[in-house]
Amino acid sequence: MRAEVVTLTNMCMVYDDNGNVLVQDKVDKNWGGITFPGGHIEKGESFVDSVIREVYEETGLTVGKLRICGTKDWEKSDGTRYLVVFYKTNCFSGSVKSSAEGEVKWMPLKDMIKSERLADGMADMLRVFLEDDINEFHYYTVENGEWKYSLK
Repeated sequence: MRAEVVTLTNMCMVYDDNGNVLVQDKVDKNWGGITFPGGHIEKGESFVDSVIREVYEETGLTVGKLRICGTKDWEKSDGTRYLVVFYKTNCFSGSVKSSAEGEVKWMPLKDMIKSERLADGMADMLRVFLEDDINEFHYYTVENGEWKYSLK
């Protein structure tokens, strides 16, 4: 069977020309910590429109000139797939404001990379955002309670 049920989501790395990235200190008991803004793609919504909407809702910024830079996916316990489409841009306008999702602030990328407060898996996700030869983060199985994954 070629068709499958998929939850579609996005995440966006917004960066400036001074080496800073816009981060969100996500407050979520299941997946909290330092990450990039993003969220669900609504039924019938375009992927790009969903990124623009999510970044605006979570940060107050309006983004443009989005570039897809990779994906992250895994099979959930119910057999459905969860897909995150990664985007990045340095084209933005507006004023930064936090939301109920968590505090939003600019942070030097070098500090983010070294942060001990990164959301689970974010260190490897950063490789997809930053390394041109990696465009997929795929969780393929769970062994002894730990996800196994590949970066390609």
